[in-house]
Amino acid sequence: MYYGDYLELSKILDSQHPVSFEAGHEPAHDEMLFIVIHQAYELWFKQILFELEYVSGIFGKERINDNSEDLNLVRHRLNRVARIMELLNQQVNILDTMTPLDFLAFRNLLTPSSGFQSVQFRLIEARLGLQMANRYRKEYYKRTDEGGFTGHDYKEITETEEQPSLLQLVNRWLERMPFFEKDVWDDYPPSGSDGAYHPFWDVYREVYRKSLTERESGKIHDFDYVFLEKADASLSPELLPALRGSFSPAALRAALFIMLYRDFPVFQASYQVLDKLIEIDHLLSNWRHKHIVMVRRMIGLRVGTGNTSGAGYLEGALASHYIYRDLSGLSTYLIQRNQLPPLPEKLTRRLGFNV
Repeated sequence: MYYGDYLELSKILDSQHPVSFEAGHEPAHDEMLFIVIHQAYELWFKQILFELEYVSGIFGKERINDNSEDLNLVRHRLNRVARIMELLNQQVNILDTMTPLDFLAFRNLLTPSSGFQSVQFRLIEARLGLQMANRYRKEYYKRTDEGGFTGHDYKEITETEEQPSLLQLVNRWLERMPFFEKDVWDDYPPSGSDGAYHPFWDVYREVYRKSLTERESGKIHDFDYVFLEKADASLSPELLPALRGSFSPAALRAALFIMLYRDFPVFQASYQVLDKLIEIDHLLSNWRHKHIVMVRRMIGLRVGTGNTSGAGYLEGALASHYIYRDLSGLSTYLIQRNQLPPLPEKLTRRLGFNV
């Protein structure tokens, strides 16, 4: 086996063909950098999709054994995705070595192609769980006219969007968390409230309410809506989707419970999986922000080559395209560690390692 043959370098290194270098144009030196940067993006996108396919396969199982290698490997794969996203963010710094005038030397030759047409990036968003209903300027995504997708690419994106996303699979996994069976909580001390909810949430709600300052007191109504499916009349209907988006109340209860009691050994892998999903979402947001800054610097307020509104579209996507907002928002409902309600002995035996 020869190094160049194994990596098929002849194909990769012969795949850069600047349009400005063709007859009839003045060669634009920085077009080569532009091509290499975006080809590198696409190679890393391919690796991200490869890792997400593995992770989705694990979460697609009917049952996941926390004592097997499955959850630990999921954590490892998601950490790899996060590290790749960090690299993609850093890669923008290299593209920034190109000045606006350098870009204008070949920009018009690219029309109507656009980074918007990156099929793999759309697949990453769809696999992670970004739903069409939550996309900014939805009409941009479902078109095959100039600046849109080819029929083949449109079909591939649509088929991926119709499959269970990682968000949906994680939601189902969280809903299966077996920590709230009534028999474990039979002897749990009452909270002093009306006992309308599960014993733990009855107690936790009261502890959380007492932890709020006077200015924060209204957060108890948010808590009731997010976790207990009780909407107070003081909550504006327009704000409800921001409080609880794509995850179910049962899944969010399990996720908060994992975050609260993550020091128990059995929760370590589960907590880190949730934390990596939040980190990946934040890194995607950072990537979009860097893209906005770059586009403003390169073309100002001009329209994108793919007939989008340019920086305006990117700003809207940045604000709208958070996928795991529900999970990152759980920090709102945490309390100090020393105030955590003690758990029933039956449950602590399940959550720990008894050696």
